[in-house]
Amino acid sequence: MLPSASYLDGCRALLDVVAGQVPLIQRAADQFAATILAGRMVHLFGSGHSRILVEEMWPRYGSFPGFNPIVELSLSFHNLVVGANGQRQAMFLENVPGLAGRILRNFDITPVDSALVISSSGCNVVPVEMAEGFRQRGVKVVAIISRRHSEASTSQRADGRKLQDFAEITLDTGAPVGDAMVRVEGLDTPVAPGSTVGGCLLVNCLKAEIALRLTAAGHPPKVLTAGAVVGRARATELFEAAYDEHARRLARLYANLGAEAQPSSPAA
Repeated sequence: MLPSASYLDGCRALLDVVAGQVPLIQRAADQFAATILAGRMVHLFGSGHSRILVEEMWPRYGSFPGFNPIVELSLSFHNLVVGANGQRQAMFLENVPGLAGRILRNFDITPVDSALVISSSGCNVVPVEMAEGFRQRGVKVVAIISRRHSEASTSQRADGRKLQDFAEITLDTGAPVGDAMVRVEGLDTPVAPGSTVGGCLLVNCLKAEIALRLTAAGHPPKVLTAGAVVGRARATELFEAAYDEHARRLARLYANLGAEAQPSSPAA
C-alpha cells in the first residue's frame, strides 16, 4: 500500500473515533454555549503543536467570538527550531511548574467561564496545571487528548496526574501511541502524525454544535465569513462585529484583576 493511502486509511479511522464521541461533544457544546450566552468566554489553551487546535477554534473563517485563545509564544514558537527561541527551550518550559499559574494570573476568571485544554499526551506539566488552575477557580474543563498515547505515556508531574484527571469531559483524537500513523518499508520509525487531524475534527464538531445552540437561543453567532459566500460588504460587517464582540468579552476578563486574592499557583 502506498504511504499516502495508508495515511488516509488512518484518517478514516480517526473519523470513526470522533463519530463515536458525539454524545460527549454535545455535552461539551452545552457547557460552552451556556458560557457564551452568559456573556463570558471559553478559555482555550494548548502548548506545543496543540496551539494549532486553539487557532482552529478562533479566530478563523467559519468561527465566531466567545473564545479566549491563550497561546504562549515561549511554548509554541517552533519555526526557528534551534538557537534563540528554539524548540529545546519550548519543550523545557512546557514542564516548568508554576508557569501555568502565572499565565492564569492575567485573567479575571469566574465559575461561569469554561475551558478547553489540549495536549496530545496529557502529560506535560503546563497544560495539566492549566486545567488544575481552572478547576481551582470553579471552571469546568474539557480536555482533548490522544487517549492511547496518553495512557502509554508517563506524566511529567511528580504526582503522576494527567490532563484528563482534571477534566469533566475528555475527548480523544484517536491518534495512536506516538501519534505517527504510517510505516515505511526500510524505516524503523513511523511518520505522519494523526492527532491534529482528529483534533480538528473534534474542534469543528464542537464549533458547529455550539453555533446550533446559540442560534436556537436567539443569539446567532457573528461568524467570520468569506466575501465569496456573503459578498464583500456583509463579510466586512461580520468581521468588524465579531472582533468588536471579542474585544468587549475580553475586557471583562481584565475588569476586576487584583480586586481580591488570586488562587496560588498549582503545585507540581
